[in-house]
Amino acid sequence: LLFAVAFFAANLFRFASAAAPLEGWLIYAQQGFLCAVFAAYFLWCWLRGGQTLAMKAWRIRLVAPGFARIPARVALLRFILAFITVGGLGLAVLAAVVQRSGIYTFVSLALASIGPGWALFDPDGQFLHDRLAGTRLVLVDPERGPGTGA
Repeated sequence: LLFAVAFFAANLFRFASAAAPLEGWLIYAQQGFLCAVFAAYFLWCWLRGGQTLAMKAWRIRLVAPGFARIPARVALLRFILAFITVGGLGLAVLAAVVQRSGIYTFVSLALASIGPGWALFDPDGQFLHDRLAGTRLVLVDPERGPGTGA
């Protein structure tokens, strides 16, 4: 679904820029626009019910202990931290492919894997961005509500 959101947003940007060649500052403008669209998508979903469409399919919900709903500042903090930690892994893979240097590949992937790899060692199985933002992912049992899944 995120690919579809990105595809729609990129085409909207191309339409708004009169299909000008993507070079120079226009590349950075498009990247900033896509980042803003991603933030809007995730924040809208998390603030409305704690779930994106993919989270609904996986039957997980984002919660902030002590709050009935996710506060906007907490959702924004989680997005920024996830963008840095999880998004950094994607950027490291891309950079490693482009650079084709063994040591560069190893170092960039090792550093970028800290965020997602955190869940392997966290006592509650939480990702680093959830731990830092004070949020949790909980299973949703459709019959009994959030946090009651197996």
